[in-house]
Amino acid sequence: MNDAVRPPRLVPLLYFGTAYVSLALACALAAMWPRAVAGFFYHSWMVAIVHLITLGWITFSLLGTLYVIGPLTMQASLPVRRGDYFGYGLAVTGVVGMVAHFWIEEFGGMAWSAATATAGVLYVVARIARDLRRQALADGPTLHIAFGCVNFVVAASMGILLGFDKVLHFLPGFVLANVFAHAHLAALGWATMITIGVAYRLLPSIAPARMPAPRFVLASAVVLEAGVAGLFVSLLLQSRWTIFFGIVVAAALAATAAHLTWTLRAPAPARAVASAIDFAWLHAAGASVSLLVAIGLGATLLVAPLSPFSLRAAAAYGVFGLVGFLAQMVVAIEARLVPLRDRMLQAVVFVGWSVGVPALAAGLFLESVTLVSGGAWALLASLAITTLDTISVVAPVMRRTKRLAALDAIARTWRKPTVSARL
Repeated sequence: MNDAVRPPRLVPLLYFGTAYVSLALACALAAMWPRAVAGFFYHSWMVAIVHLITLGWITFSLLGTLYVIGPLTMQASLPVRRGDYFGYGLAVTGVVGMVAHFWIEEFGGMAWSAATATAGVLYVVARIARDLRRQALADGPTLHIAFGCVNFVVAASMGILLGFDKVLHFLPGFVLANVFAHAHLAALGWATMITIGVAYRLLPSIAPARMPAPRFVLASAVVLEAGVAGLFVSLLLQSRWTIFFGIVVAAALAATAAHLTWTLRAPAPARAVASAIDFAWLHAAGASVSLLVAIGLGATLLVAPLSPFSLRAAAAYGVFGLVGFLAQMVVAIEARLVPLRDRMLQAVVFVGWSVGVPALAAGLFLESVTLVSGGAWALLASLAITTLDTISVVAPVMRRTKRLAALDAIARTWRKPTVSARL
């Protein structure tokens, strides 16, 4: 492989490793302190756990994936520089500071930590956006990623403002409306957009799948972005247009999920399809089911009046959307990048996600400590199995890569002409 398109090795592993730690910590906190999660969802401990999932697991996993697929599938050169390590350090420091300050309810420090995390992620986003513009690729997956980068800037800025508003109280409007607008732009405009773009770009290239229809992917990016932007503004303004834009987003997501699932399942004409069970596809299908449930709950919340029932349904909606769909779709993508060696372990991991997500959602809706704890433990066990098996797969490859790099350096040294030969 040409060095110009060779993906970096250490930086993606740093992001992936931090993502695994973040999700494990979120599951462990929910499992050990389920009473801190059950009940009304807008409190500091719950927000800390949510950001461990959204920033720590989803965002860091996607950033690590972009470092890999940029050189391989988008012809975007992302050579590692010192700034990449500095950006990673800022992002990690910011996320740790956010979670810690949320946990102790110190919102001034949380806002500054959010700004630090934003600066680190923004460095990677800016590099990706610059490379995409230079490549001038106008296909659907690239447009999803470009829209996601723009939405991240707006969502992150809104999050920083919300953090400082906790201390200074300067933002107009209803507090929950502002929070819902920020959350939906971050989850739909950033995480979902990037996840869809990465899935369309990566999965067909490394799976026996039929390439997606370009026009549909391009249209889905435009329609989804229009719906997300409209939903963000209408939520901020508490407008009746929220229902319309919610329907647009729901329709775009449902069509995209169905099309992506078909893309992964439909075999390419020139490739043989393995007869064994494809657990990456099963995780993608499970994520699609969670998305459909989240769409149904979201549609209900758009028309239902604010009540204890709607607040509990909103918590379940968040679980199916963030954990069931986004987090599990990341698992599906990583299952393609680094598949587990033991198929029995793959089955156990899939069962853990299939049981953990609905149990956690039901626990939040019913305010059941037992269900919340059981669902969180199931997800934590699945993550632990995935982590250990991934390390066992990656570690030998990294050692072999280092040996090959050393031999290559020695070979280049021997190939250099001597002084006498040059004379």
